[in-house]
Amino acid sequence: MKLNFAAAMRRASRLTRAGRPVAATRAMQKAVSGAMVKSAIASLSRIPTMAIEKASTKKKRRKPAPQGRKTRAAPASPPKDRRLSAVVKQLRAVRAAVPSATMLTRPAKPSAPPTLPKGAQYLDKTHSCIAGARDFKLFLPARHPRGPKGLIVMLHGCSQDPNDFATGTNMNRIAQRHGLAVAYPAQTRRDNASSCWNWFVPASQARGAGEPAILASLTRNLMHELDLEQSQVFVAGLSAGGAMAAILAETYPDVFSAAGVHSGLPHGSANTLMSALSAMRNGGKPSSAAKPDSGMRRIIFHGDADTTVHPSNAPQIVAGAVGARAPATVNQKSGMGREYVRSQYILPDGTVDVELWQIKGAGHAWSGGKARGSFTDPKGPDASAEMVRFFLSKTPKKPPLIYKALGLGSGGKGDPVAAGV
Repeated sequence: MKLNFAAAMRRASRLTRAGRPVAATRAMQKAVSGAMVKSAIASLSRIPTMAIEKASTKKKRRKPAPQGRKTRAAPASPPKDRRLSAVVKQLRAVRAAVPSATMLTRPAKPSAPPTLPKGAQYLDKTHSCIAGARDFKLFLPARHPRGPKGLIVMLHGCSQDPNDFATGTNMNRIAQRHGLAVAYPAQTRRDNASSCWNWFVPASQARGAGEPAILASLTRNLMHELDLEQSQVFVAGLSAGGAMAAILAETYPDVFSAAGVHSGLPHGSANTLMSALSAMRNGGKPSSAAKPDSGMRRIIFHGDADTTVHPSNAPQIVAGAVGARAPATVNQKSGMGREYVRSQYILPDGTVDVELWQIKGAGHAWSGGKARGSFTDPKGPDASAEMVRFFLSKTPKKPPLIYKALGLGSGGKGDPVAAGV
């Protein structure tokens, strides 16, 4: 059956708008793989036999043609763009045209748990609410008379899991230093074929439903159990997780006081798979519903050599947050082997509400991360440390707290806090 690539992609877009990301992914995978196979077969069929025989170490001896019979001329050497190596190159180019963050990369096997500071805890938890359910890991700093001074919700990127993300970002050790708890929600393959947060699905871009509602409810539940206030709660993410962090910053400013977006995209920059590909490849614009100077503080990191999510997405996130306001300070420095430009936007009361870090030569990876994790760049400035510094720069000191029982984070459906969205 002849594959109609354009029709298949349109079907994937319709499924996305209908809130069926898994079905949309399968349709898109079928379209892309079908186009690749069709192209490969067409190219291979044009390669003369002699071009393939060169790969064999054993050559067959041709029989002499019988006397009196005309012989055909040997086929000319094929054009370079039709050789086998060119076909392989073509297949790789097609595959590269569909970036991993659009949920077409098969997730790796579950990662090993990260190494913990002495006395710290790393717990397996599940949260359920009327919007859905997710498993998550919860890091608690070493126990002492004071409870956690705050909470960071960390959203992994595509093909990652909480353990991998915790290891690569090294956020647990930095959180231990500041007495912070860290939650690592896990996206499931049931909800996305490559464990990506569905930042480009309309059903997960608004308040009160979808993945934002699940994540906000999970956070509210932890705030209740850890006795934390909104000013002590933050969210950060990488790639698809960064895009979801940008969505939460816009839709739940009453839950999170600041957001860190690493290699992500603006809220509302895409609403179909095709527009997601376009935003990732060429840059996306923030939703017209974005409210500049809304009070939500943001810190944004992006490498200028990122070929998965275009670097122009970072300034667009800033534009959605500050409008036409110009940066008050711009510093160019070097940190841990890479140069970077840091732009700060300051409110009249002196508060730095937005920071933009543009890292020279960095690709699609967590800046300053550990090599044991995936999608990390150890040469860059430490994004985890800088995010925590930014988060706590306007956080009031909290009175001493005692941990709330051992049944922390039950997240049952009967919990009135867990049920909220």
